[in-house]
Amino acid sequence: MNNSDLNTLKLRLREFADTRDWNQFHSPKNLSMALSVEAAEITEHFQWLTEEQSKSLPQDKLDEVATELADTLLYLIRLADKLDIDLLSAAQNKIALNERKYPVDKARGNAKKYTEFGP
Repeated sequence: MNNSDLNTLKLRLREFADTRDWNQFHSPKNLSMALSVEAAEITEHFQWLTEEQSKSLPQDKLDEVATELADTLLYLIRLADKLDIDLLSAAQNKIALNERKYPVDKARGNAKKYTEFGP
């Protein structure tokens, strides 16, 4: 997704909320709570599955996960809009930070947190 696609989606969501008079409900607090609920709904689809089962969902379950992922994305975009945060820029900054915290020579092939790498 490029910046113009993300901006188009943000504006469409803004208009969707405006025409329904939902801005009164779309505080950062409420949007962050809704985002958390949607993320939990993604997790629910994988609960009790084996690693292998989680990698090969049947199409109907994959469609349900896609819907929950979309819900999560839309709430995230709406929250960023309310807080005037450029999501793509924030994501690029976070990747750059992670590259510094997790250098390849220390992080490759392990799941340790960067604070466990030592000198």
